Amino acid sequence: MTAQTALIWITAAVVLVLLVLASAIFVNTYKHRYDRDSFVSIVCILALTSLFATVCLLPVDIALVSSTTSNKTGLKEPWATPEAVNHILLQLKVLYYFLYSMNALMCLLVIPFAYFLYEEQDEETTMKQRILGALKYCIGLMVLLLVLFLIGFFVPVARDMHGHVDLDYFRRLLLENHGERALTFITGVLLSLGTILYIIYTAPGFALLPVSMIKSVPAVSSTATSSNLNQERLEIQEEIRFLETRASGSTDYRLTDKDRRTLEILKRRERTLLRKLRLENEANQRSWLLRLKAALRPFTILFGLSLLFVAIGIWVSMLLTAIDKVTNSPCGKRCGYILPHTEIFNPVNAIFVSASKFFPLDYALTLILVLDLFVSTIVGISFVGIRFLWVTFFKVRKGRTRPQGLLISTVILTLTVLAINYALPMVIAPQYGHYGGQLYCFRNPTGTGPADCTNHPEFLRPCTEESSADICTPTVVSTFINRVALNFPFFGAFAFWAQFVFLGVFLVAALTNLVRTPRGVGMDEAEEEFAEEEEEESLLGESRRRLGAAWDDMRNANEGGSGGSVGSRTTSPAARDTGANTTTYGSNEV
Repeated sequence: MTAQTALIWITAAVVLVLLVLASAIFVNTYKHRYDRDSFVSIVCILALTSLFATVCLLPVDIALVSSTTSNKTGLKEPWATPEAVNHILLQLKVLYYFLYSMNALMCLLVIPFAYFLYEEQDEETTMKQRILGALKYCIGLMVLLLVLFLIGFFVPVARDMHGHVDLDYFRRLLLENHGERALTFITGVLLSLGTILYIIYTAPGFALLPVSMIKSVPAVSSTATSSNLNQERLEIQEEIRFLETRASGSTDYRLTDKDRRTLEILKRRERTLLRKLRLENEANQRSWLLRLKAALRPFTILFGLSLLFVAIGIWVSMLLTAIDKVTNSPCGKRCGYILPHTEIFNPVNAIFVSASKFFPLDYALTLILVLDLFVSTIVGISFVGIRFLWVTFFKVRKGRTRPQGLLISTVILTLTVLAINYALPMVIAPQYGHYGGQLYCFRNPTGTGPADCTNHPEFLRPCTEESSADICTPTVVSTFINRVALNFPFFGAFAFWAQFVFLGVFLVAALTNLVRTPRGVGMDEAEEEFAEEEEEESLLGESRRRLGAAWDDMRNANEGGSGGSVGSRTTSPAARDTGANTTTYGSNEV
């Protein structure tokens, strides 16, 4: 093992440990303060650990393959014998299969079991009954997994390429082993599901992440705000006492329908002010943190602008590569739009290839890009929520996410990583994703043996699928994804055309968010919590008012329209603020 190889593995291990700690912090931060379950938290942390290991493996794969070739000579490094290279590829292949299998088991068995186990929780139900009930629901998923494996085991793979498998690279992708073919088929199914979630969550999150940093304004709490809230609350209480006292102190006076609605609005406003005061007091207790956020505000804006430019650059690169594949792929949809070499310039790909000359710069950039897409998915889940069409099942919020929401969010993240592993080597940076920073020398004046460009660096060229396999070694992830696309073209074509949908969703979300700040962006945790509580209270109050109005109409209809004379109106300041008037009886004014 060379020093560079050791550095790659050590860096990956350190990053993985940090990400595992981040997964524990993520679960503890998002789980509900009062509705929590230890087993659910453990399952989420384990699933996220496997997920983060998969995330870290992609840049390791590219870096290890890149290290086998000397970019000064265009030849293999002296230590990179065929046996050594095959050993590295075998290690990576085993890790990929292991992690992909772990992710599939987590999504199809472990997480559903934890979900149903939590749903079976009841005061009268024993643990044994809960486990049996959860297993009963998981049997269907076990059967589904078995069916997928059998389909992949026996389904015929693509063979008719109409002369487009002339390259050795394509021939090596065709599968003969039935077991490996079954795993490839299951991966294709999960990749398709992940691609759908990639469009729904990663695309808007990729646009929201920089916007949220640019438009976020930390609210620094002040004593004056608390004083104003207290003063307003006292005025509301005075108006409530005024109405309640008049109603209880006189037998000739009774509250009208409008008075009762006004009283209800005033009480709801008082509850709102109490929540504001509570959140204000909590903010005062961490005022130093708010002041720190305010001080770092310029850097946050600068970082958000940087992320926005990165997102735009990635969007342009994806569009150019997609057009290149549609135009120049030799086999089109029959092989999932595999492209032997790029014809259209890709800016992100060029940056990564240039950075590969200064290891570990390209390794760090790859890791940052993957984590950027992953964090964007988390932002998208928080913004969109867990829903089907317009029906929201769970909201993902800090300290207010139900255990079921945590489990489903973990499944979404796991499947989305498969789509990210497709997007980076296939669309975002195809040249770099396939061969890393490997260069080969195409100048061979003698006509025999590998060319040496030590004295002719101008003849160095990036590796492509058409390059010699003795010099250029493809990454394991690109080989694996191309194998899915070539053997099962439907999965490759679906994942490819979905990239255009991703680009469209990102563009719409970015333009919308730049013009109109979405709900939740620019709010701190306290403001977001208050906004949600106020919305829920408003919906409940609206429902109560509608029910009250319907009940009053029914009662008035039963009374035959009889009633007292309408008196004069007196409008209090607080009632004016709520948009309602108080009505008194006893005079002949209308």
